[in-house]
Amino acid sequence: MCRRVRFLLPTLRILAALLLHQGPSEALGGSRLCKTGFLEDVYHASVYRSVHEGQPLLNVMFTDCGAQRRIKYETSNPTDFRIDGDGVIFAARTFDISPKQTKFFVYAQDEETQDLWQVTVKISLRPQHAKDPVPGSFEVKEITFPPQRKHNGFLQRQKRDWVIPPINVPENSRGSFPQDLVRIRSDRDKNLSLRYSVTGPGADQPPIGVFIIHPVSGQLSVTKPLDREQIAIFHLRAHAVDVNGNQVENPIDIVINVIDMNDNRPEFLHQIWNGSISEGSKPGSYVMTLTAIDRDDAKQPNGMLRYQILSQTPDTPSSNMFTINNETGDIITLAAGLDREKVQRYTLIIQATDMEGNPTYGLSNTATAVISVTDVNDNPPEFTSMTFYGEVPENRVDIVVANLTVTDKDQPHTTAWNTVYRIVSGDATGRFAIRTEPNSNDGMVTVVKPIDFETNRMFVLTVAAENQVPLIKGIHHPPQSTATVSITIIDVNESPYFSPNPKLIRQEEGLMPGSVLVTFNAQDPDRYMQQTVRYSKLSDPANWLKIDPMIGQITTIAVLDRESMYVKNNMYNATFLATDSGIPPMSGTGTLQIYLLDINDNAPQVFPREVEICERPDPNAINITAVDADINPNAGPFIFELPFSPLDIKKNWTITRINGDHAQLSLKISSLDDGIYNIPIQITDSGNPSLSNTSYLRVKVCSCDMNGYCSGVAPIIGTGLGTGAIIAILLCIIILLTLVLMFVVWMKRRDKERQAKQLLIDPEDDVRDNILKYDEEGGGEEDQDYDLSQLQQPDTVEPDTIKPVGIRRMDERPIHAEPQYPIRSAAPHPGDIGDFINEGLKAADNDPTAPPYDSLLVFDYEGSGSTAGSLSSLNSSSSGGEQDYDYLNDWGPRFKKLADMYGGGDD
Repeated sequence: MCRRVRFLLPTLRILAALLLHQGPSEALGGSRLCKTGFLEDVYHASVYRSVHEGQPLLNVMFTDCGAQRRIKYETSNPTDFRIDGDGVIFAARTFDISPKQTKFFVYAQDEETQDLWQVTVKISLRPQHAKDPVPGSFEVKEITFPPQRKHNGFLQRQKRDWVIPPINVPENSRGSFPQDLVRIRSDRDKNLSLRYSVTGPGADQPPIGVFIIHPVSGQLSVTKPLDREQIAIFHLRAHAVDVNGNQVENPIDIVINVIDMNDNRPEFLHQIWNGSISEGSKPGSYVMTLTAIDRDDAKQPNGMLRYQILSQTPDTPSSNMFTINNETGDIITLAAGLDREKVQRYTLIIQATDMEGNPTYGLSNTATAVISVTDVNDNPPEFTSMTFYGEVPENRVDIVVANLTVTDKDQPHTTAWNTVYRIVSGDATGRFAIRTEPNSNDGMVTVVKPIDFETNRMFVLTVAAENQVPLIKGIHHPPQSTATVSITIIDVNESPYFSPNPKLIRQEEGLMPGSVLVTFNAQDPDRYMQQTVRYSKLSDPANWLKIDPMIGQITTIAVLDRESMYVKNNMYNATFLATDSGIPPMSGTGTLQIYLLDINDNAPQVFPREVEICERPDPNAINITAVDADINPNAGPFIFELPFSPLDIKKNWTITRINGDHAQLSLKISSLDDGIYNIPIQITDSGNPSLSNTSYLRVKVCSCDMNGYCSGVAPIIGTGLGTGAIIAILLCIIILLTLVLMFVVWMKRRDKERQAKQLLIDPEDDVRDNILKYDEEGGGEEDQDYDLSQLQQPDTVEPDTIKPVGIRRMDERPIHAEPQYPIRSAAPHPGDIGDFINEGLKAADNDPTAPPYDSLLVFDYEGSGSTAGSLSSLNSSSSGGEQDYDYLNDWGPRFKKLADMYGGGDD
């Protein structure tokens, strides 16, 4: 029997006149004004006992009298009920309605003015008028579209004021399909021909076709069994239109709940669960948690699980060593006696059953829990013997002396099994150490410091064995946790040693060969062996020393020199070897360090050895210093002096002391000819007694440019020559050698031509009219074209009457009868030159007026009797200032020096 259920909500009190801009008084019959607020003071709704999350319950109406207010709704019980912006109240969660009336409040607040309105909502249980339907069958209800009101001939659209309670459909139904659920109709189907339809997921949206509606009768049906685990709630919307497709009713919402059936077994997250528990744990200790899930509704008995232990393997020491919390799946220990050394692993079969563990109706599944018993340190290590023995040669280190063995029942290679050995007594000096061999857990007694047999012949050690972690409380060490180790020391032949090593002595340098320095003895540590020691020299870089092979006395065989290249920082090192007569023989080395004291045995030398100086203008001075192989106080400060001979040194140069180690050499005259000069400098050190030395400074005098460089020599750029530069230099050398060879050939040919001619004097080549340079190096006498007729006294050419009366030079020949000097013949053969000179020499020796008596004639004589005239006026200070010598600049380059010397003024 079908029942028609109509849900009529309160009618709207604000009529369509509000929409047609009529006054509030007209809308309310002309006697009352429109009042903003809820249309009812109390709203009622009746529902079935169980409500589901999202299920609409009722609609509360609120009017703002056309003011277009922004209204925000809230409920006083947001945990159970919520309200949307249209005033529809939904269930916020799935729960059962209390038999007593449920009461809460709904608030409406203006978001701009913060005005607040309140209304009461009461929810009560719907009375039951019929028996429960047979499973799989449904009572077809009729749902009628809410009536629509008219005003002035116009239909007025009502707000969502019609709420349909949800339709419950059990999952996995076996009934025939399609199966009728509910009939939807409109009161206007009496006057119009209407068509019905539904939309939403399950109808025209995926999954499509689960629900269908008869377009004429409005019968809503389900076409196949439902599965709650896939979709638990369907939200549909029903529509009513006329034959032209025009909507005649507002759509209504239909909620279809799929009722859960127990169609899913519990499933464990893992089939095998692994856990652990320490041995010796007390009852009630937590082990692990097993978790199973059931796809059925967890809030219904179909999805409520219960756990239990079906079996335990092994069942020792008790068959109930563990228990499980039937609701949470937590496994805890139930009995004492967990011992890893007896049982290392337990296997439990765990069962999970739904329907709250009902063995008749519930579905179940099983999983395996594997519980490992972890080790704790409840067994101390025990020595396998009370005494261990070992021996070691003396002076050996990092050698295993004895092997200590222990037993431990705990799990191997854990902190409860790993053994740490400790020396309790018998090793006050720390000669031994015990390390643990990780694989076998044995203790390796090792020597870490050398042991002298002559001092200790035996050691007796007391050792203890412990684990890396302490024993648990209540466990005591057995007697086997300590043992004795007896170690014997073996005597071996040891190397002799020098003491002290190195040995330092102080000795002045210059010690003569054969002098005894010191006796350098070695000691033999083997007091219990009859042995002799022999000495030999191992290292003597300068070969200055020798050692007596029997007594070790060291003697010099050469002069000790502190300035030797083998002496570093005044220290000379020599190494000697001492060898004993043992089997096998052993040897040791010793170093003798000789600190050599300096004596003043080295004269200072000028530094640098070569310099350059400008002839003029400034700078025409250079700084020099001295080097002395000796050290203070036998070195500086130094005294720098120029020697008195030759005279032109002090005439041309001067030296000025700057400080104790430096001096300045400068030109004393205004200028000097370009060339290279060897300046002797006498340097005296500060030793006691002091040493002096005259060393030569090679000075290159040159004309300098404005930068102070020699104008004829370009500055050297770079530090090396390329391949092209080297080839160019070689080519230049070859060309130069070729030119020299050609010049020599030409000179040979010219000499042959001169032998055929008489040796005559060309007036243009008269040497008396030229300045002769006697310090010029040439190729020899055969390369000089001299007129030998000039080798005679100038007085024989000019008469004495031309000399001023009363003026004579010191070396001038007095007026006496002149001897007859030989006259060289005009023969062309040059071989008579030697005879001519010898004859002139004999004549001069017999001439009592020839100065200076027994010497050779002076051929560079200049004076009143010189055919070149007198140049004394050039050296006269009285007349030099009255003459103008600028005309010398016009005489050519030969007189340039004279022009520079006398043409510049008094300087």
